[in-house]
Amino acid sequence: MPNSKLKQIGLMLGGVAIGIMLSLNFPVSADRLGHQPLPVEDMRAFAEVFSVIKRDYVEPVEDKKLIIQAITGMLNGLDPHSAYLDAEALKELQDGIQGEFGGIGIEVGLENGFIKVVSPIEDTPAFRAGIQAGDLIVKIDETSAKDMTLDEALKRMRGKPSTKVTLTLARKGEQQPIVVALTREIIKVQSVKSKEIEPGYGYLRVTQFQENTAKSIVEHLDKLGKGGKLRGLVLDLRNDPGGLLNSAIGVAATFLPEGVTVVTTNGRTPGAHREYRATAKDYVHNSSGDFLRTLPSWVREVPMIVLVNGGSASASEIVAGALQDHKRATIMGTRTFGKGSVQTTLPLSNAAAIKLTTARYYTPSGRSIQAKGIDPDVIIEESALGGSTRRLREADLQRHLGNDLDSDAEKTRNDVRPGKPAGAGATAPLKPFEFGSQDDYQLSQALSKLKSLQVAENKSNP
Repeated sequence: MPNSKLKQIGLMLGGVAIGIMLSLNFPVSADRLGHQPLPVEDMRAFAEVFSVIKRDYVEPVEDKKLIIQAITGMLNGLDPHSAYLDAEALKELQDGIQGEFGGIGIEVGLENGFIKVVSPIEDTPAFRAGIQAGDLIVKIDETSAKDMTLDEALKRMRGKPSTKVTLTLARKGEQQPIVVALTREIIKVQSVKSKEIEPGYGYLRVTQFQENTAKSIVEHLDKLGKGGKLRGLVLDLRNDPGGLLNSAIGVAATFLPEGVTVVTTNGRTPGAHREYRATAKDYVHNSSGDFLRTLPSWVREVPMIVLVNGGSASASEIVAGALQDHKRATIMGTRTFGKGSVQTTLPLSNAAAIKLTTARYYTPSGRSIQAKGIDPDVIIEESALGGSTRRLREADLQRHLGNDLDSDAEKTRNDVRPGKPAGAGATAPLKPFEFGSQDDYQLSQALSKLKSLQVAENKSNP
């Protein structure tokens, strides 16, 4: 091929790449491109595949569909948390942050081409139906979920209230698939719950970190302390999948001295290097003012236990790690999920957005949470008989981001695989477990610890 023709193709492909980068709102300065030359051969292969599909595929395909699928594939191939969000998915994400959305109430991830349940959300159709962390979703209605993208799976499970969706699940220990018929609802997640366990001892449960979670924590503490300062407090973060960073900082700051480090982040860009402290500028992101100003002094002194498990992820791990490093609380339960990466939502010019992993989280002492999690100070399994449920963790997810500080980060993989369908399947047989109930063994052990009574500690992390 003549040099002039090759140069022309190279310029054309470079223009295509620049156009895509501009559509993603990335700066395309001559200096930046000069240091990062475009991979001409790879771009040529991309253009060839695009051309062949347009010319030879059995049915006509729109350019927009191919380009969006290419972008989706680029992001899905990076890690389990980077994703392309069309306008509808972006709105659902924003609704979820507000704590209200339509669906069945389930957190999911990808594992070996299957959709796997990370955690059902409390007080939702999925939770009430007995769906468990670690269940594999084999079918959504009559459509196989094998090799389905997370975005597509979420779209199929979400929908208008009062409409129905049927999930076929594979569960470890069950020979037949479990078929669960669910009715969608407006999911209103109650972020904070509290009660007095017994006189002088309070219980706070955070189910998800939303915009007003930290402020709500203060309100619940005011109620718990009406009869005088507490002698002990249990903060329950079990099965809390995370949420907003500023909310996590606010919850940690509620119990820590003002100004101490809560979490740091580190990534490739200058903006990814951040240190977040227990100060109002890092946890107040609206005009409501500093809600910790009126916090009673006893809150930062009361003996504390933080309960965690394999369903405690992201923001939950930030709070647990900060309280552990500053020796403010004793962490009890089992190792956390290990989701220690930062996702930034970057808007696009087409009303969509990309959710991109841009940094890792580190505890105040410099420990990386990613793919490792937080190890409790006192290991307490789910029952007196031991044998906590083997939960899906970050290290089990396909293409998970590695832990940059620990080469021995948890590498065990969940051995749950879908069995062969047999018969019509069974319905979910188990009653959902209620955290904070009289049957909550880990909570009873936390209360014993606060009272300086003997605790049935397990010797190794399940």
